[in-house]
Amino acid sequence: MARSENTLLIGLLCLVGIALVATPAASSRRQRPPLEVGINEKLGDRVPGDLAFVDEQGDTVMLAQLVDRPTLISLVYYTCPSICRPLLDEVTTMLAKLESIDMRPNRDYRMLTISFDATDSAAGSARLKDEYTRQLPGGFPKDAWTFLTGDSATIAAFTQSVGFGFKKSGEDFAHPTTLVVLSKERTITRYLTGAEYLPLDIKLALIEAREGKIGPTIVKFYKFCFSYDPSGQKFVLNATRVVGLSTLVGVVAIVAFVAASGRRRENKVH
Repeated sequence: MARSENTLLIGLLCLVGIALVATPAASSRRQRPPLEVGINEKLGDRVPGDLAFVDEQGDTVMLAQLVDRPTLISLVYYTCPSICRPLLDEVTTMLAKLESIDMRPNRDYRMLTISFDATDSAAGSARLKDEYTRQLPGGFPKDAWTFLTGDSATIAAFTQSVGFGFKKSGEDFAHPTTLVVLSKERTITRYLTGAEYLPLDIKLALIEAREGKIGPTIVKFYKFCFSYDPSGQKFVLNATRVVGLSTLVGVVAIVAFVAASGRRRENKVH
């Protein structure tokens, strides 16, 4: 009886090993093309500093002028009907909390919001900046959060440099949500993907950027379990991926149960 249980246990462990290893191994054998809509991570790459954007006052500014300290960058477009607003709401909430954990704007970080729609204007930047900075604590310096627009060439150069894949879909865009973290040398040190940003995660990312350390992407699960639905302009649950993950978890649970049962029987015999 013990031998059959051991055989079953070994077989289940093999299944788990295959499930864990097969997908990465297969993907490493073939070079995947860049995602048309999504984040193609470029951790450790340096973003060009000679990109000219227009700020909310209508002034032309070079990216190198703005990124002179650890910098958080959100990518949106101003007429977005869905996920850009929640992203900016979450950014506003996060910025309001950072000072309570000793992360001060302009001292420890700068915030940039860049539109990837070439038709957006400085007037739209000013409107959004006023709307969101009014929700921040009174002492928050206005120049710590800058809204930028640019022409199509500048936008393409920047989004390609950070691996931000988006696509025109009718009057709107299919696109992911993320915060890109840059060091003062404009090196990409982290991506923070998902719908929520914890202040402590942001603080860690900014400290790493200050020290020039490259950190892993935060909230991998969000990107793994959700796919973009261009027709609905939102992220939807990817059932196939979730079923696969659930199956793997189930196999691990069975292995744990069989192992525990075998130990209990051995204890009874002794």
